[in-house]
Amino acid sequence: MSSQAFQIISTLRYDPALPNVVAQRGVDAYPDPLNTPYYLLPYHQDRLRNAARYFNWDSAVKFLEQDLAQFAQHLDKYIPDKGQPWRLRVVVDRNGECKVDVDIADRIELENFVVPFIISPISTSWRVYIDTAPTVPSAYTTHKTSARGDYMDARTRLGISSPLDTADVLLVNPKGEVMEGSITTPYFRRRRESNAEQNEPEWITPPLSSGGCAGTSRRYALAQGFCREQIITTADLIDGEMCLLSNSVRGFILGRVVLNKRPN
Repeated sequence: MSSQAFQIISTLRYDPALPNVVAQRGVDAYPDPLNTPYYLLPYHQDRLRNAARYFNWDSAVKFLEQDLAQFAQHLDKYIPDKGQPWRLRVVVDRNGECKVDVDIADRIELENFVVPFIISPISTSWRVYIDTAPTVPSAYTTHKTSARGDYMDARTRLGISSPLDTADVLLVNPKGEVMEGSITTPYFRRRRESNAEQNEPEWITPPLSSGGCAGTSRRYALAQGFCREQIITTADLIDGEMCLLSNSVRGFILGRVVLNKRPN
């Protein structure tokens, strides 16, 4: 394990409209017993706790083992205005210190956050590129940390210069397997390999064995039976095919694969 200084992180949306959307949609399996404005809050706490355990950060584990209500109260201290949506970046160091970076988030419809989600047919699809160099899976791709060099390098290679760009790049391991997006989890529509002629297409997402991170929206989609895991290689991708992307700030959004992108 590298001796570089890093923190474990998780990024999510705070939105005061989220509890009402969950209630109106009647989604009993939405994973937040407190029905907080924090999107998928229990999953974020779990992800941080799992990373702290992996890195043997005992003080961080102790902090993250507090109950969900206490964790939410800690985050509440960083919300400048509880009537507005915010993008939160939760940062925990090896000493168990937890800080939260907060930025204003766009007001958007939340129907695409709750499985089964609704995506407007007039939505603008994101461009989805494939990295031009392989990424070797490591603890820094398995767990979300501030050591984001692999992800930033992939974005730079494909000319994605701003977090506001409606584009993402798929990281690929040395076997040619798609790992994940630089800021999203991808989903592709495929038939099962066995009896393909008899099966309807279904959504698949890369397995963790390919080297990507256990994203929170990914976990939610799998738990709700929206998708299943399946290895997908760059050779399986089709130029122009529609896909889905997800993260805990934007929800589930449309994507379109672009194979002929030339790096800057």
